[in-house]
Amino acid sequence: MPAVPTTWDPTQYLRHAGHRARPFADLLARVPDLPGSPPRIADLGCGPGNVTVLLAGRWPAAHITGYDNSPEMLDKAGAEHAGTTPGGGRIDFAPADVRTWTPGRPWDLIVSNATLQWVPGHADRFGKWVAGLAPGGTLAFQVPGNFGAPSHRLMRELARSARWRERLGGLLRHEDAVLPPEAYLERLTALGCTADVWETTYLHLLTGEDPVLDWVKGTGLRPVLTALADDPAAREEFLHEYRAALRQAYPATGHGTVFPFRRIFAVARKEA
Repeated sequence: MPAVPTTWDPTQYLRHAGHRARPFADLLARVPDLPGSPPRIADLGCGPGNVTVLLAGRWPAAHITGYDNSPEMLDKAGAEHAGTTPGGGRIDFAPADVRTWTPGRPWDLIVSNATLQWVPGHADRFGKWVAGLAPGGTLAFQVPGNFGAPSHRLMRELARSARWRERLGGLLRHEDAVLPPEAYLERLTALGCTADVWETTYLHLLTGEDPVLDWVKGTGLRPVLTALADDPAAREEFLHEYRAALRQAYPATGHGTVFPFRRIFAVARKEA
């Protein structure tokens, strides 16, 4: 059976916008000065555009283009963030699939925030992207490194169980969805870049009822929600089982629910 394209819900995704934006801000803090004046920036997998606008804060005069393959996300991004920026730059958005996107002109910065984990073999794209940078330009990205965490492991185990494997088996990403940090360092330096690669585990303190489930409904659980969209009873049954498992793995405390989240970062500068 062919895979159904994942549908996205910008409203659900943005429910944890503050926590999700922090890694992108930390990534941008390590990006060096860009060669263009004004710079041209491509944001791959821009989603609803809420972090794309952070690029305009760092480079006020930049021309920034956000790319995504979700019509729902692009509609949200365009409606709320497209146009002239306060610093005299511009933000626009366009449809594109990161699996096949190739720079059509030199870019000063190609950046991606929590997107490449959805792209099998994404490291094989680095060569084309670095080739599409202007001299002295930068490729920067961050990806979640938590595919072995309970939030994802329990999701996969449930999808592979006897009850669900026919409909959901093989649907979810595994731990090899991203590379180890040292593999990214090797790939990027082999392309002649000066690379800075690191990892951080954030301890997000989430509030509300079943906040970890609420988080993954906006991201990692989307393929399951898409696959079961035409069967509300089955969808609720899956969520009931998954919710119970998450409550044990991430118990609530008097101050909220602690959600450890590991992320991997890379900043690679092309030779000037």
